[in-house]
Amino acid sequence: MEDNVTAKSAHRGRGVGKMLVRRLAFIPLALFGVITISFLLVSIMPGDPALAILGSTASEREVETVRTQLGLDRPLHERYVVYVGDVFRGDFGRSFFTGQDIGGEILKYFPASVELVVMALAIASIVGISIGAAAGYYRGGLPDKASRVAITVLQAVPEFLIGLLLIFFAFYLWRLAPSPLGRLGIMDVYPPVVTRFLLIDLIIEGDWKTLSSALHRSVLPVLTLALGAIPLFAKITRTTVGAAMGSKQVQYARACGLPEWRVVQYALLQARTPILTYTAMLFGAMVGGSAIIETMFSWQGLGQWGLNAIITLDIPAIQGFVIVTGLFTMVAYLVLDLLVVMLDPRIKHD
Repeated sequence: MEDNVTAKSAHRGRGVGKMLVRRLAFIPLALFGVITISFLLVSIMPGDPALAILGSTASEREVETVRTQLGLDRPLHERYVVYVGDVFRGDFGRSFFTGQDIGGEILKYFPASVELVVMALAIASIVGISIGAAAGYYRGGLPDKASRVAITVLQAVPEFLIGLLLIFFAFYLWRLAPSPLGRLGIMDVYPPVVTRFLLIDLIIEGDWKTLSSALHRSVLPVLTLALGAIPLFAKITRTTVGAAMGSKQVQYARACGLPEWRVVQYALLQARTPILTYTAMLFGAMVGGSAIIETMFSWQGLGQWGLNAIITLDIPAIQGFVIVTGLFTMVAYLVLDLLVVMLDPRIKHD
């Protein structure tokens, strides 16, 4: 018996290893596709970066001079080959407007977006799973009907409108939250850069006063982003728990005399795979897709930086933004696959 279990574990370990190798081998190919698409799409965008830099009053000669300096006068295929080679060496170029290294800019703004998304997903998952579990357990009852109304309302209201309402009521009207003008107040001092994650660096520094200020200023943007994700967690949990409560496994658990909280726990275990799947999907999408929320609250994250690059037609910054968000999404899906395989032995990985 023990030999059989050991053999199954070894076979499973080999299967997971093969899956990991295939996923890791696929990432460079997918990244090459993302690089190609981002380069071509940005290259055919209407507008002239040189003209955007100089302004509409610039002469044609001045515009041509800047185009030459930026390398925009070279053939498209030549620029493509050079750009792909630079990216695979880790060189994303320099901003057309600030002259800053794009890789350095990404490292600067990326951690802020990750912190925002992690806090928002933590709140959204806890609240959404709780609402969905109650709705699934009391399916057809008052909690279920109330949750469906709440979910419908949250889905119907755009995130930017939620943010505006929170700013108006929580900051302007009730004075419960600080002004939406950045992550720290004007009197707060940023800690020495260790991890580039503000909250973690404040903890390492032991600056609890500034940490409290940063968390206080995080409430409105985190809540805005979380309210948009709560309905998804609630709907997934409600569907899975509702189906599980009528399954034979739950009936057997009740027949064995298990307490009701344990029965609900078993039902929630069946929801872990779809919840993990949608968490990874949201994580990848929100890091690059929270630009409007970051701009509203002056969060200074990757989304806000990418949006500013699009507005100013900063081609290297736009390309770097697309590539990094695409790579981050692929890595998130890779981690998701590994977690699902480890948590659910029924998932095939061959």
